[in-house]
Amino acid sequence: MIQVAQSILLVVSALFPIVDPIGGSPVFLALTRDYSVQTRRLLARRIALNSFILLVASFTIGSHVLSFFGISLPVVQVGGGLIVISTGWAMLKQKDDNDRSAVERTVNRTDVFRDAFYPLTLPLTVGPGSISIAITLGANARTAWEQTYWLFLRQ
Repeated sequence: MIQVAQSILLVVSALFPIVDPIGGSPVFLALTRDYSVQTRRLLARRIALNSFILLVASFTIGSHVLSFFGISLPVVQVGGGLIVISTGWAMLKQKDDNDRSAVERTVNRTDVFRDAFYPLTLPLTVGPGSISIAITLGANARTAWEQTYWLFLRQ
């Protein structure tokens, strides 16, 4: 029971700063400023569900996909870190006027729920950094579970 609580705390503490739902809420509100409250709620639920499915899939099968393509876990960790750094640097260097014009171009009122996965879920809510963290956590959790399993078998 303690190991499960530690695993949950590790996953939340590793993913929360990268996914940053509090910091992403102004972006969501800016992208959906013309939508009704009910539409925003439905869209937020769909984005949350898509994000959850994407992160769980990365957690469970991400290391298998990497091994299929012959990519090592440290390469993904370094690549995800570099993407987070470059995204943060680009956000620091952007001007506010460009952000507003980009927001107005990406919002299409007729395709509200079609845009729930891309661009609202994948690059904005769950990006490459959070996917690489989920893959890393999944690979490390799997080895910890295998070690625990072998300990129980020996007893």
